[in-house]
Amino acid sequence: MGAVRLNDQFAASKGASPVARPRASVDARQPRATIESVAEHAHVSRQTVSNALNAPHRLRPDTLERVLRSISDLGYRPNHAARTLRTQATRLVACRLMSSNYGGTEGVLDRFLHVLCEACRHRGYDVLSFAANSDEEEIAVYDDLLRRTAVDGFLIAGTHFVDPRAAWLRDRGAPFVAFGRPWGLSRPGHSWVDVDGAQGVADAVEHLVGLGHRRIGFVGWPEGSGVGDDRRSGWLRQATARRLPVRGLDVRGEDGIASGASLTERLLDAANPPTAIVCVSDAMAVGALDVLADRGLQPGRDVAVVGFDDSLVASVIRPGLTSVRQPLEQVAEKVVELLLEHLSGTRSKPARVLLPPALVIRGSSAASPRARFIHRKKGNQ
Repeated sequence: MGAVRLNDQFAASKGASPVARPRASVDARQPRATIESVAEHAHVSRQTVSNALNAPHRLRPDTLERVLRSISDLGYRPNHAARTLRTQATRLVACRLMSSNYGGTEGVLDRFLHVLCEACRHRGYDVLSFAANSDEEEIAVYDDLLRRTAVDGFLIAGTHFVDPRAAWLRDRGAPFVAFGRPWGLSRPGHSWVDVDGAQGVADAVEHLVGLGHRRIGFVGWPEGSGVGDDRRSGWLRQATARRLPVRGLDVRGEDGIASGASLTERLLDAANPPTAIVCVSDAMAVGALDVLADRGLQPGRDVAVVGFDDSLVASVIRPGLTSVRQPLEQVAEKVVELLLEHLSGTRSKPARVLLPPALVIRGSSAASPRARFIHRKKGNQ
């Protein structure tokens, strides 16, 4: 809807004659105007611009006039499909089916989708899930759903650095909430819910310190992973606070059981190996347990191992894997709550919610360390 038509609607609602305003020319070489740039130009909030587009009666005449002038000056063109999302409810929200490379362990995003469906259902909504192999494919699905007004809003999962999805939806005025922090952005313009991975790993380190461990290694993902770097920071922070050694105790690699095994081999073959290992995922931890079994070492008694995500395998593997559990039920409830607030217009500012995880203690870290057994190799039992 153009600025002239919006102004006519407001004037008609006040009983005045519509006044046409010449439409500003737009330089195709200039960046596309967004609702945020209009808000900055008019010195108002993003919600005020949204009200000018969708509920002009809520604004004072002078405020509405200022916003309409900025819309005209910048050549902003709102997305009609995104606006229709707010007026023709489908009672559906869209979320991508995220594949995982956990190599035999249950992916946390698979569990999240399950509890998300339950949380939506309790509030009278359903989840439209779809498959995509990349961010670009996911955005193409967003575009299709917006054009067909097939859903009321979106839920983003698995956020990462240089993630284009949130910006794409935000520029089009589509309501959404993310499960995961906007890594690399200091002042994001959207709502998100995440789990404090750094605190979860710090709690794991503290648990191991309480068992008497002083050399605690960390098996992580390559540098540049927002989630992985966050979890590693918890290990480094707590080890430093406890004045524990960290040099040579930090190894990184791609996620998976085989990678976890290879990295654990490196740690145990060092001149002064760790007596405990915290892993960035349960998949990595399963790899670490495999290495201990090959060397005739008992988890917990000889080398303690802690994973992250408390996947299904953590509870069925023997002796049981100590793991950091994410409160996925709380995450799902909160992201749905925030999305519905955005849909209803009761929330105008983005929310930032960081939930604490919980450490589930099992046999892999249930005993004090016996460091003298660490160098026992397979075949020397």
